[in-house]
Amino acid sequence: MSDRHPATVHLLKMFGYEHLPPDLAAISKQSHDLAHDMTAIIKDGPELSDGLRQLLRAKDSFVRAYLGDDVGTPQ
Repeated sequence: MSDRHPATVHLLKMFGYEHLPPDLAAISKQSHDLAHDMTAIIKDGPELSDGLRQLLRAKDSFVRAYLGDDVGTPQ
């Protein structure tokens, strides 16, 4: 992984899921695996970084959807 651009390495770290409870980890793992699969076949560059950022946003949305609509809503 050290031969990758620092931005790619940074973004891939954000897909970690080991710290999450099992139900959230199961959701996050899907995005983690896709991010690593794409990084294995696509060279570093602006489009890869953009794709990883968009996948990260999608992963966050999936987790919020699983948790329910009231997550992040001020009380």
